[in-house]
Amino acid sequence: MGAIPTQREIVSRADGPPVSPGGQPHLRATLVGSSLAPGAARDLVRAALTEWRAAGVPGAPDLSDLLAEDAILVVSELVTNAVVHAGTEVDVDCRLETAPAAGAAGPDGPAVVVEVTDHHPSRAPRDGAPEASYETPEYGRGLRLVAALAEAWGVTYRRGTKSVWARLPSRTGDDDGPLGATRLPADPHLAFAEALAPDPGPAARARDWLGRGALTFLAEASDLLAGQLDEDHVAALTGQLIVPRLADWCAVWLEDELDGRGWDDGTGPRLARVWHGAEHLIEELRRALEKEPPAPPDAPHAGPAAHPWPAAVLGPDGAALAYRLVAGGRPLGTLVIGRAGLLRFPDEVTGLVEDLGRRVALAINAARQYARQVTISSVLQRGLLPGAVAQIPGLRSALVHEPREQGGPSGDFYDLFPAGDGRWCFAVGDVQGKGPEAAVVIGLARPWLRLLAREGYGVADVLDRLNQLLLDDATETADAAARAYVGPARPGDGPQTRFLSLLYGELAPFEGGVRVTLASAGHPLPLLLAADGTVTTAAQPQTLLGVVEDATYVSETLSLRAGDSLLCVTDGVTERRSGMRQFDDGDGLATALGGCAGLDAELIADRIRRLVHDFGTQPPEDDLALLVLQAE
Repeated sequence: MGAIPTQREIVSRADGPPVSPGGQPHLRATLVGSSLAPGAARDLVRAALTEWRAAGVPGAPDLSDLLAEDAILVVSELVTNAVVHAGTEVDVDCRLETAPAAGAAGPDGPAVVVEVTDHHPSRAPRDGAPEASYETPEYGRGLRLVAALAEAWGVTYRRGTKSVWARLPSRTGDDDGPLGATRLPADPHLAFAEALAPDPGPAARARDWLGRGALTFLAEASDLLAGQLDEDHVAALTGQLIVPRLADWCAVWLEDELDGRGWDDGTGPRLARVWHGAEHLIEELRRALEKEPPAPPDAPHAGPAAHPWPAAVLGPDGAALAYRLVAGGRPLGTLVIGRAGLLRFPDEVTGLVEDLGRRVALAINAARQYARQVTISSVLQRGLLPGAVAQIPGLRSALVHEPREQGGPSGDFYDLFPAGDGRWCFAVGDVQGKGPEAAVVIGLARPWLRLLAREGYGVADVLDRLNQLLLDDATETADAAARAYVGPARPGDGPQTRFLSLLYGELAPFEGGVRVTLASAGHPLPLLLAADGTVTTAAQPQTLLGVVEDATYVSETLSLRAGDSLLCVTDGVTERRSGMRQFDDGDGLATALGGCAGLDAELIADRIRRLVHDFGTQPPEDDLALLVLQAE
């Protein structure tokens, strides 16, 4: 999924940032009601406050970092509530008031007002405690947190909408420097992570951050970690999040399931990442930590435990804690943090790191699940496609095959193989659905195509038998499921038809060309490009395979002469979209092929592929396969 689409409405504009009709800075945005909305709302409010302060609008220079953190946290909670409990689009309104609102208590000075509106007014905002869960909650902390931070808040019901608003005043002594004042890390790829954990300030300010800003830190850390699909990158981000705000250094050990390294086989965990605020100490600290990995815990869900302090590298005084990383009941590794000059970490820090550790564990678990899926899909894909296409006398061939999900099993497949007696056969197919279900059908169809062709069956007979095979297999699968499940019948129970569109043909070279016998079963029709540049359709449409019992298929025969080319594609080519238009609208594919006159097979395939990709601004939404056969 891409970024949350937003629509920013400027009510009116003076010299500088957006302002409301009353002359106050004002931001409005509409967010799609999805899990990405809270993060988008935080980004918008943070950017608006920074912009207003940089522009020097009245009252904005008096905004403090703590007030900004409160506003960002409140908008995050309110948007989360709206998404979870309403599920509609969410309108976010943020404005700066330079004088107290009518009837509002509190000191003079600027205040930030945040208002979040959803379009499901029948649902009241959540203000109770969440139900117990073994995983990180997907919803916010409710209106209790908003009430604790806001000077005033309330709910307004209008026709068709419900709005929750909160007014956050400035507080004396809050000024702690410009918004977002952080040091940038050496690694630009981790800049966002370290920005969430800026340099520590005075002790009182750090304690206040742990009590109030820590919630925003966890929310933003969750967003950052959730987008990672590599466990080593998760470990690297963890180091940037923790150092230097919560600790001087940290290390992440991973018990590698894929390589079989862990406590059970005696090899110990893998030290995936070490990070220290003083970068020149990292390598020396790594060597010291590798000599003394964390001990296997007595219980997988135990809390933080003391870890030996690396005195040889960092001096004699310091405290280190080890946290087990557990997700889904399975231990995944250990997170160790350390800080010099402490006898023990404050409880606020240990609790916050424990919360962060749960999120890190979930991110590592998700990355491993993704890696396993990619591995399985890659193995399936290699088994479902031919290792090499056959070389045919008097014929050149070119192939393009691009699964929509790289490494995943594609619903499109192809084959070009010898059938004996001077014959070769080709197939380009597209299975209904994706993933494992598509792999099952391809794994059934492709071997049967080869077997029937080598047994001497003609093109039409092969399609007849494959159609019946798909129907019989669907019935047997449903019967097996019925035997495995004893219970009341449900709507949709029964044979699940497996659709397959297929272009299948037989090639027989002769003196001066190649004879092609082919049939299209619910598949985009092949196009014939003659040597003189004319383009014609080379088959007639027929029914999908696996749909109609006792369907009868017929074949057609044509001859490819020297320079003639036959183009076979899947619907990922013909139905490539650009807005409301498709690539093959108005015979777009035939027009594109006509422009390939005089090119060899490889150049035709490459040109059609480029035209398909360039047709839309977004990446293709479907698998793409095309085969070019050209007589020499």
